[in-house]
Amino acid sequence: MSECGCEIEIKNKEQKNVLISLLLINGFMFLFEISLGWYAQSTGLIADSFDMLADAIVYTIGLYAIGKSLHDKASAALISGWFQSVLGLMIVIDVIRRVVMGSEPQAVLIMAVSIIALIANVFCLRLIEKHKEGEVHMRASWIFSKNDVIANVGVLLGGFLVWLLDSRWPDLIIGGLIAWVIFNGARHIIADANNELNMITDK
Repeated sequence: MSECGCEIEIKNKEQKNVLISLLLINGFMFLFEISLGWYAQSTGLIADSFDMLADAIVYTIGLYAIGKSLHDKASAALISGWFQSVLGLMIVIDVIRRVVMGSEPQAVLIMAVSIIALIANVFCLRLIEKHKEGEVHMRASWIFSKNDVIANVGVLLGGFLVWLLDSRWPDLIIGGLIAWVIFNGARHIIADANNELNMITDK
């Protein structure tokens, strides 16, 4: 049975179904969060929405990598890591812009949206969990999904502190921390992908 390729076909189909589900959820949540984040003047929500966009890009690249060679999969993971870095930089720029120009984040709306996003991301994490030790492009998807949950908890905490302290600074700080989480995740993925590429080259 192992020589017929059935196992590989099932594995690829399973990966494809998981990544399509993750892509649809993250694509929708990006639009949902960035629109309400802009309305709520929340750097935290906008940062989290960019995190969702980064993940959607990662899942799209992951879909491309299914069925491809190990080199293609590692290259796809490397590209996704660099995409993540660019979006992290965009968040930093937004934080700086709001520090300079000012903002009035709406705490209740921030907390409500972040709870919805947290539920969505926990669901995504459950979907990808069994692939966390899989091939490099799936490991990348796992890391980004895990970072999403961490970011959501941070945004929820930031919204609560904005309400408690009547200050915009917790939201700005959380936005900056999410950028750091994204950069850190991108660093791990780029290092993992480069290591995989080096191993392939050495064979």
